[in-house]
Amino acid sequence: MTMPQSAPGARPHNLGEAIHRIRGKWGWFVAFGLLAAVMGAAILLYLVVEGTIASVFMIAIAMIVTGGAEIGLGLNARSWGRTAMWIVVGLLYIVAGAFALAQPMLAAAGYTLLIGVALLVVGVARIIAALRLDHGPKALIILSGLVGVLLGGMIIASWPASSLFVLGTFLGIDLFFYGLTWIAFGMRLKSA
Repeated sequence: MTMPQSAPGARPHNLGEAIHRIRGKWGWFVAFGLLAAVMGAAILLYLVVEGTIASVFMIAIAMIVTGGAEIGLGLNARSWGRTAMWIVVGLLYIVAGAFALAQPMLAAAGYTLLIGVALLVVGVARIIAALRLDHGPKALIILSGLVGVLLGGMIIASWPASSLFVLGTFLGIDLFFYGLTWIAFGMRLKSA
Protein backbone atom coordinates (compact mmCIF):
# COMPACT_ATOMS: atom_id res chain seq x y z
CA MET A 1 0.00 0.00 0.00
CA THR A 2 1.45 3.34 -0.98
CA MET A 3 0.86 6.45 1.04
CA PRO A 4 -0.25 9.63 -0.69
CA GLN A 5 2.72 11.92 -0.99
CA SER A 6 2.76 15.64 -0.32
CA ALA A 7 5.29 18.03 -1.75
CA PRO A 8 8.78 17.29 -0.29
CA GLY A 9 8.86 20.35 1.98
CA ALA A 10 5.18 20.22 2.93
CA ARG A 11 4.00 19.25 6.38
CA PRO A 12 2.60 15.69 6.57
CA HIS A 13 -1.19 15.46 6.80
CA ASN A 14 -1.24 12.55 9.26
CA LEU A 15 0.94 10.35 11.43
CA GLY A 16 1.06 7.59 8.82
CA GLU A 17 2.48 9.95 6.22
CA ALA A 18 5.03 11.31 8.71
CA ILE A 19 6.17 7.77 9.57
CA HIS A 20 6.35 6.89 5.89
CA ARG A 21 8.63 9.89 5.27
CA ILE A 22 11.15 8.96 7.99
CA ARG A 23 10.92 5.18 7.61
CA GLY A 24 13.95 5.04 5.32
CA LYS A 25 16.07 6.74 7.99
CA TRP A 26 15.43 4.06 10.63
CA GLY A 27 19.14 3.16 10.66
CA TRP A 28 20.11 6.68 11.75
CA PHE A 29 17.76 6.45 14.72
CA VAL A 30 19.17 3.06 15.69
CA ALA A 31 22.76 4.32 15.28
CA PHE A 32 22.06 7.39 17.43
CA GLY A 33 20.40 5.17 20.05
CA LEU A 34 23.36 2.78 20.06
CA LEU A 35 25.77 5.69 20.49
CA ALA A 36 23.82 7.11 23.44
CA ALA A 37 23.29 3.68 25.06
CA VAL A 38 26.96 2.71 24.69
CA MET A 39 28.05 6.06 26.14
CA GLY A 40 25.66 5.58 29.07
CA ALA A 41 26.85 2.02 29.70
CA ALA A 42 30.49 3.11 29.45
CA ILE A 43 29.92 5.84 32.03
CA LEU A 44 28.28 3.38 34.43
CA LEU A 45 31.00 0.75 33.98
CA TYR A 46 33.79 3.29 34.30
CA LEU A 47 32.38 4.63 37.58
CA VAL A 48 32.47 1.16 39.10
CA VAL A 49 36.10 0.62 38.05
CA GLU A 50 37.66 4.02 38.72
CA GLY A 51 35.46 6.55 40.48
CA THR A 52 38.03 9.37 40.19
CA ILE A 53 38.12 12.74 38.48
CA ALA A 54 38.66 10.89 35.19
CA SER A 55 34.99 9.87 35.29
CA VAL A 56 34.00 13.54 35.02
CA PHE A 57 36.12 13.84 31.87
CA MET A 58 34.46 10.77 30.42
CA ILE A 59 31.04 12.18 31.26
CA ALA A 60 32.00 15.48 29.60
CA ILE A 61 33.23 13.73 26.45
CA ALA A 62 30.03 11.63 26.32
CA MET A 63 27.96 14.80 26.62
CA ILE A 64 29.92 16.51 23.83
CA VAL A 65 29.67 13.49 21.50
CA THR A 66 25.95 13.11 22.23
CA GLY A 67 25.43 16.84 21.67
CA GLY A 68 27.20 16.60 18.31
CA ALA A 69 24.99 13.67 17.31
CA GLU A 70 21.87 15.62 18.32
CA ILE A 71 22.99 18.56 16.17
CA GLY A 72 23.55 16.13 13.30
CA LEU A 73 20.00 14.81 13.68
CA GLY A 74 18.74 18.39 13.82
CA LEU A 75 20.42 19.29 10.56
CA ASN A 76 18.48 16.46 8.89
CA ALA A 77 15.10 17.63 10.25
CA ARG A 78 12.56 18.84 7.70
CA SER A 79 11.30 21.94 9.49
CA TRP A 80 13.05 24.92 11.03
CA GLY A 81 11.31 24.39 14.40
CA ARG A 82 12.53 20.82 14.73
CA THR A 83 15.98 21.73 13.48
CA ALA A 84 16.26 24.53 16.03
CA MET A 85 15.05 22.29 18.87
CA TRP A 86 17.61 19.53 18.12
CA ILE A 87 20.42 22.05 17.66
CA VAL A 88 19.63 23.87 20.92
CA VAL A 89 19.53 20.60 22.87
CA GLY A 90 22.78 19.50 21.22
CA LEU A 91 24.47 22.81 22.00
CA LEU A 92 23.35 22.61 25.64
CA TYR A 93 24.92 19.16 25.92
CA ILE A 94 28.14 20.45 24.33
CA VAL A 95 28.31 23.54 26.57
CA ALA A 96 27.67 21.47 29.71
CA GLY A 97 30.32 18.97 28.61
CA ALA A 98 32.85 21.73 27.88
CA PHE A 99 32.18 23.30 31.29
CA ALA A 100 32.72 19.92 32.95
CA LEU A 101 36.04 19.55 31.10
CA ALA A 102 37.17 23.02 32.15
CA GLN A 103 36.02 22.81 35.80
CA PRO A 104 35.45 19.13 36.61
CA MET A 105 35.27 19.38 40.40
CA LEU A 106 33.07 22.47 40.37
CA ALA A 107 30.81 20.95 37.72
CA ALA A 108 30.43 17.68 39.61
CA ALA A 109 29.69 19.42 42.91
CA GLY A 110 27.26 21.92 41.40
CA TYR A 111 25.33 19.37 39.36
CA THR A 112 25.10 16.99 42.31
CA LEU A 113 23.78 19.65 44.68
CA LEU A 114 21.24 20.76 42.06
CA ILE A 115 20.06 17.16 41.61
CA GLY A 116 19.73 16.67 45.37
CA VAL A 117 17.74 19.86 45.87
CA ALA A 118 15.53 19.12 42.85
CA LEU A 119 14.73 15.61 44.09
CA LEU A 120 13.91 16.95 47.55
CA VAL A 121 11.61 19.71 46.26
CA VAL A 122 9.86 17.45 43.73
CA GLY A 123 9.38 14.78 46.42
CA VAL A 124 7.77 17.26 48.83
CA ALA A 125 5.56 18.61 46.00
CA ARG A 126 4.39 15.09 45.13
CA ILE A 127 3.51 14.35 48.76
CA ILE A 128 1.55 17.60 49.09
CA ALA A 129 -0.26 16.95 45.79
CA ALA A 130 -1.12 13.39 46.83
CA LEU A 131 -2.52 14.51 50.18
CA ARG A 132 -4.89 16.82 48.31
CA LEU A 133 -6.24 14.05 46.08
CA ASP A 134 -9.75 12.82 46.76
CA HIS A 135 -9.26 9.62 44.80
CA GLY A 136 -6.68 7.95 42.58
CA PRO A 137 -3.28 6.36 43.25
CA LYS A 138 -2.69 8.44 46.40
CA ALA A 139 -0.46 5.86 48.11
CA LEU A 140 1.78 5.42 45.05
CA ILE A 141 2.22 9.17 44.63
CA ILE A 142 3.08 9.53 48.34
CA LEU A 143 5.57 6.64 47.99
CA SER A 144 7.11 8.31 44.93
CA GLY A 145 7.39 11.56 46.87
CA LEU A 146 9.00 9.83 49.85
CA VAL A 147 11.56 8.15 47.57
CA GLY A 148 12.39 11.56 46.05
CA VAL A 149 12.76 13.15 49.49
CA LEU A 150 14.92 10.24 50.68
CA LEU A 151 17.20 10.30 47.62
CA GLY A 152 17.47 14.10 47.64
CA GLY A 153 18.22 14.09 51.37
CA MET A 154 20.90 11.39 50.97
CA ILE A 155 22.59 13.29 48.14
CA ILE A 156 22.57 16.59 50.05
CA ALA A 157 23.73 14.93 53.30
CA SER A 158 26.74 13.33 51.61
CA TRP A 159 27.54 16.33 49.41
CA PRO A 160 30.17 17.14 48.13
CA ALA A 161 31.72 13.68 48.63
CA SER A 162 29.02 12.04 46.50
CA SER A 163 29.48 14.47 43.61
CA LEU A 164 31.30 12.27 41.12
CA PHE A 165 29.28 9.14 41.79
CA VAL A 166 25.82 10.73 41.68
CA LEU A 167 26.45 12.81 38.58
CA GLY A 168 27.95 9.95 36.62
CA THR A 169 25.34 7.43 37.69
CA PHE A 170 22.40 9.67 36.78
CA LEU A 171 23.89 10.70 33.42
CA GLY A 172 24.88 7.13 32.60
CA ILE A 173 21.39 5.80 33.35
CA ASP A 174 19.78 8.68 31.44
CA LEU A 175 21.94 8.19 28.33
CA PHE A 176 21.52 4.40 28.43
CA PHE A 177 17.71 4.49 28.52
CA TYR A 178 17.57 7.44 26.11
CA GLY A 179 19.59 5.35 23.69
CA LEU A 180 17.36 2.30 24.16
CA THR A 181 14.34 4.47 23.39
CA TRP A 182 15.83 5.63 20.07
CA ILE A 183 16.87 2.07 19.17
CA ALA A 184 13.31 0.87 19.79
CA PHE A 185 11.93 3.77 17.74
CA GLY A 186 14.27 3.01 14.82
CA MET A 187 13.45 -0.70 14.88
CA ARG A 188 9.76 0.11 15.00
CA LEU A 189 10.21 2.34 11.94
CA LYS A 190 11.99 -0.47 10.12
CA SER A 191 9.10 -2.87 10.70
CA ALA A 192 6.36 -0.29 9.97
